[in-house]
This record gives sequence, C-alpha cells and structure tokens, in this order.
Amino acid sequence: MKHITIVVPAGKGTLSTVTCIASTFEVFATANSYWKQREGKELFRIESAGALEQTEVYDGVFTLKPQVNISAIGKTNLIIIPPVAYTDQKFKQENNLLVDWIIQQYRKGAQVASLCSGAFMLASSGLLNGKNCSTHWANAGALKAMFPEVNVQADHLITDEDGIYTNGGAYSFLNLLIYLVEKYYNRQTAIYCSKMCQIELDRNSQSPFTIFTGQKLHGDEMVKAAQAYIESRLDEKVSFEHLSSRFSVGRRNFDRRFIKATGNTPGEYAQRVKIESAKKSLETTRKTVNEVMYEVGYSDVKAFREVFRKLTGMSPLEYRARYNKEASLQAV
Repeated sequence: MKHITIVVPAGKGTLSTVTCIASTFEVFATANSYWKQREGKELFRIESAGALEQTEVYDGVFTLKPQVNISAIGKTNLIIIPPVAYTDQKFKQENNLLVDWIIQQYRKGAQVASLCSGAFMLASSGLLNGKNCSTHWANAGALKAMFPEVNVQADHLITDEDGIYTNGGAYSFLNLLIYLVEKYYNRQTAIYCSKMCQIELDRNSQSPFTIFTGQKLHGDEMVKAAQAYIESRLDEKVSFEHLSSRFSVGRRNFDRRFIKATGNTPGEYAQRVKIESAKKSLETTRKTVNEVMYEVGYSDVKAFREVFRKLTGMSPLEYRARYNKEASLQAV
C-alpha cells in the first residue's frame, strides 16, 4: 500500500491549515473507498505527521495533533503541505526539522504538493528553485520577494513539475486534490470524488478571481513613481519613451528596472491596471462593454476583448454575467 503524509506544521497555524488538512483526509478517503469497491483494497494509507506533539491554531481555538512523528516515517509516496503562517518570524526556525525531512523524502522519490501558502514552506526547502509555483494571488508578491529563485505563476491554479505540485489560494486547493486523485488513482475515481465532494473538475486558472493591486513590494522609488503615473492615466495610451525620459532614464534601463521590480514590462503593467479597472466597472455598474472599454483607454473592441480574456480567462460579457447579475442581460 502506498503512503500519503499530510504534514502538520509547527508554530502558529491558520484556519486554512485546519480546513486543508481535514479536506485532504476526506477527499483521499473518498477516493480510497471508491477504489476499494472496485479493486478490493485501498490504494493509500493516509497519515498526518509533524515534528511536534501538537500545533495550536487561531489563538488556540483548534489544536492539531499529528498521528505520528516524522521520525517514524522512513519512506512516503506523497507529501501534502497545508497553508502556513509564513509571516510569523519564528516559523522557519520552528519548522527546520520538518523542512529537512521533506527534502530527504523528495530525494528518496516522494512527490510533494503544497496548498495555498504552503508554497512558502516548500520554497524554503529550495526544492522550488528554478521551478514554476502557484500560490494565492494575494501572496504572490511576498513569495517572489522572499524567494526570487522561484518562478511564481500567480495566474496558474496548479503547477506540476518534477514531482512537485503547487496550487493557487483559498478553496482552490480542492482542485489540486482532485488533480492528484486522477494522477494517483484514475480519471473515473477523480470524477467520482468530484461528484461526491461537489468540486469542479478540470479548473485550471485562478485568473477570474484575481484582484490586481499592483506589485509594490520593492524598493525602487523610480518604478513606484512610474506605477503611480500609469495608474493615474487609465484612459490614456501612455508613451513609455516619454515616461522614461521624465525620470531621466534610458528606455532600456527603464524597462529593465521595471521588470525587475514588478515582474511585468511597463506595457503589461498598464494592461493589468486597465483591465482591473474595467473589471470593477463590469461588476458594479450598468455600463456597456464599449463604455467600459473607452474609459480604460481602448478604442479597438477586438484588442480589448483579447487582453481581457488573456488576463481573466473569460470575455467581458462572461465576466459581467458572473459578477453582475443586474447588468448581465444588457446589450453590448
């Protein structure tokens, strides 16, 4: 029988830590039950493990007690890392033993999956260096700043690379669990779990849920000023040649600094702030798509729709239908 280890981090946990651990048990128990009915035996033994006897969560409202200590597990097949309180200064020190154990198990052939902010623990192991990684879109900037060698993909719901899996944020961890069920069991078992647990199947992007707040977690004051300039001129087509000259910086150097600080080219950044403004209008007003388009500086409907779909995964009309029921029947 194969083995799944759900790790229980040391230190302060979050409510999401409890939710993800409990839900992981439930989804894989459902998969095991279905597999046993068809194959006569369970495929996995599911076990929680940690380096301490217990972890307090949410100021002691919950207490998590691992079933076993990690020292008792010589080999496992799949490690699940739940969300962690990565802002806690003591977190890394308190979890050194657990992180070292994860590295050792990966080297022995185990695969590793992180849920939401569990990516911070996984990144601290170095196993994500040079690899793609997803996390909650709201945590992406902090993850990039703390672990610059990790290729953070904030729009991805799931990444799968060299036996390492990561997912986006909040309850999208359920989609990664279904993905893992299909990978380790089969498609039919994943469909069954999807129906029993009522989890959407084959969802692969968190883009529709992203709120772009601008990447400001950097220390380049020139770039911050450029960002403010772009954000204040949503209805204009900003000339980046002109903008770089305002700061007495050559265009190539301007682009280089902007990309280093934000992860986007100036053009990409302008697109994202324009589309974020358009999303808010589509959510809260009865304006037509054309009116919204003109407000954010686009005059070509086709170009606007292409950029909107690229950044949200859906058309402007589809977006409005999902988030603004009152306006969804209006003509474009």
